[in-house]
Amino acid sequence: MTAEEAGAAGTGRRFDAPEPDAFSRAYWDAAAEGRLLLRQCMACGRAHHYPREFCPYCWNDDPRTVRWQDASGRAVLYTWSVVHRNDLPPFGARAPYVAAVVDLAEGPRMMTEIVDCAAHALRPGMALRVAFRPGGGGWTVPVFRPAADA
Repeated sequence: MTAEEAGAAGTGRRFDAPEPDAFSRAYWDAAAEGRLLLRQCMACGRAHHYPREFCPYCWNDDPRTVRWQDASGRAVLYTWSVVHRNDLPPFGARAPYVAAVVDLAEGPRMMTEIVDCAAHALRPGMALRVAFRPGGGGWTVPVFRPAADA
């Protein structure tokens, strides 16, 4: 057992588990079903991510016009970093891994992880598709992998 695993086992604390509240539960429930949700503002027409109760572009906070929308799951790689060391449980056991920012087809940028692709094969603008991985606390986390049709 590594020191990281011992520390995590001693506290039971994980740093990859979301803490859903009444608002964000829809996002995490959809991920468990294999769907990526975004928030869409009907007043200005723009989608945003991370999910918020108001539109960060026009500040609309009317729950009737800022609503959840299924995303296509398509994205392109904007930037990335290969993480070789992370002392927070359970990330250390996953290292090295690719932390990335992707441009979703709907417009917003999203921080995520790239899976099923060697770091040397990554390229800016690379076509990606969403995938879902079991995460901490029983929640499912959206990650991205190279698009099969790319």
